Amino acid sequence: MAKHPPIVAELGRPETPDETAARKAESSRVYRSSQTVRNLIAALLATLAIVAVIVFAVPRGEPAAAPEIDVARIAADVESTMGSPVIVPEADEFWRVNAAELSSGATVVWDVTLAPSAEDERGFVKFAQAFDADSSWAPQRLNGIAPTGTVSIGGLDWDVFEMGDTGAKQNLTYAIGTQAGDDYVLLYGSRSADSTADLAESLIPQIRSLSEAS
Repeated sequence: MAKHPPIVAELGRPETPDETAARKAESSRVYRSSQTVRNLIAALLATLAIVAVIVFAVPRGEPAAAPEIDVARIAADVESTMGSPVIVPEADEFWRVNAAELSSGATVVWDVTLAPSAEDERGFVKFAQAFDADSSWAPQRLNGIAPTGTVSIGGLDWDVFEMGDTGAKQNLTYAIGTQAGDDYVLLYGSRSADSTADLAESLIPQIRSLSEAS
């Protein structure tokens, strides 16, 4: 007995050859689409796995410490260039040197930036030795602020510069300066008056030697 094509429920009759072909084509399309999505997900998971391996496999350590600045060597070069002695603020247990350079301009200046070594200490002090200058040079570094008084440190009189709101623009809170022979020495920054004075006192022997040599 001849076998009749099955009746499709949705149609209420057997499929025509065209409808059968269309149905199979649609099934193939849906299957290929699902395979593409699976492949994309698999590729994404594989990529994430590789990234995870790289992240966790690469050895980590502490950031490399900044190279230590050889202030004495730089100072010797400055002395040779200027033909004049310079004062050398040296790093110790409290201070570290962050920068040291000779700044050119209308007045040549030997600049050294210091900051506390301890992580729980904040602020900085900049040391500046302005060659062939006096206190009238200081306002160039201090937003035009002139001395407001004097203080005795280590037996020397130091000009005091109260920075106020003007200094806040440069994160400056306090500054002192004194004559050292033909040069003017300025200490300015964001440390307290006492901390700045302690640094100034450590420089007194060099300031006296420079004054005597002039």
